[in-house]
Amino acid sequence: MEKKTYRLYPDYIGVVGLAAFVIIELIIAGALLFPAKVGRAIDFAARFQPKPEWYFLWLYQLVRYFPGRLAFFGTIVVPLALFLLLIFIPYLDRGPKGHRKAVIAGSFLLLVFLVLTLIPALGL
Repeated sequence: MEKKTYRLYPDYIGVVGLAAFVIIELIIAGALLFPAKVGRAIDFAARFQPKPEWYFLWLYQLVRYFPGRLAFFGTIVVPLALFLLLIFIPYLDRGPKGHRKAVIAGSFLLLVFLVLTLIPALGL
């Protein structure tokens, strides 16, 4: 028996192209038969209360803690200080107890982010 050899073109490219075409057609058919719901239901009678996405909730909470004239401090100074602490973590990781300082700084940043995100997310 002689083994049949396949050439890249047209044999292999044809099989791969046909498989890709069938998969794309199945995806399109699935998307048309089972459309996904987009967005959330809107209650037009309710009072509008804007709420940011989850990754901005910590800033939203800071604005609530620093109203009025202190808004600059809560929206610029505190996030900038936290960002600078994040940037300088590698420089804290030097010396004999540097790793411990870096872990404490990173844990502090994570804790601040989690607490300030979960407070408005849970409605506390």
